[in-house]
Amino acid sequence: MLSSDDLLNFLDKSNFLKILKNRLSKDKYSSITKTVNYNNQLLELQSSLVDLQNWIYKNNKKVCIIFEGRDAAGKGGAIKRFTEHLNPRITRVVALSKPSDKEKGQWYFQRYIKELPNNGEIVFFDRSWYNRAIVEPVMGFCNDDEYNIFMNQVNDFEKMITEENIILIKFWFSITKQTQKQRFNVRLSNPLKRWKFSIVDKEGQKKWEIYTTYKKKMLTKTNGSINPWTIIKSDNKQNSRLESIRHVLSIFEDTIDKITKPVKNL
Repeated sequence: MLSSDDLLNFLDKSNFLKILKNRLSKDKYSSITKTVNYNNQLLELQSSLVDLQNWIYKNNKKVCIIFEGRDAAGKGGAIKRFTEHLNPRITRVVALSKPSDKEKGQWYFQRYIKELPNNGEIVFFDRSWYNRAIVEPVMGFCNDDEYNIFMNQVNDFEKMITEENIILIKFWFSITKQTQKQRFNVRLSNPLKRWKFSIVDKEGQKKWEIYTTYKKKMLTKTNGSINPWTIIKSDNKQNSRLESIRHVLSIFEDTIDKITKPVKNL
């Protein structure tokens, strides 16, 4: 246990870590230091994201980042870390619900087009038009013709997006079947997270292999040189969040080096 005197050393980082190491078990100490290191890395990366957002806004750039993956893969948590310190006036998170009757009669991509970024804006898609590539055919929400039309059009659709100077970044968050099951159980046991669990989630475990088949088809068909997929292994949530942020920053690496300058005191 830590005493009140120990806590007084909190402001002296090296001293406090020595106290923790002596007082706690090896596993407990290791867990604490990992969390501290993660938070420090995350804050540094988020600071760079703020610099990047300022550059995007000032130069009227348009950035669209889509997050795909199985249910409970950590997409929402990663988006939260991306947006945590960004200016909400020029940042949007898009998480569309199932299409309305009116939208069902529209061209499939139509409701996504209106959500694309404007000048100076970053848009994060928590699931995207790729619902039709995996979730919809697996769950029977679309027929074979609708699926095939989508697969034939999606690369051309994304080509049009990039030709309009929208920077498109595509993430696939990858988890194992066991990890998904564990996360589902956590959701079901926590009243504050139970809303996240749906019938679709439950079927995801039962139809794991069918889901995998459609995933492979999607990645093979749509992993082009212009708009490639970046696979993020997300069994470890902390690592996946850091890795995905680093990847986005790496795309703009030269730009960030040029725009990051010390802030003068007022």
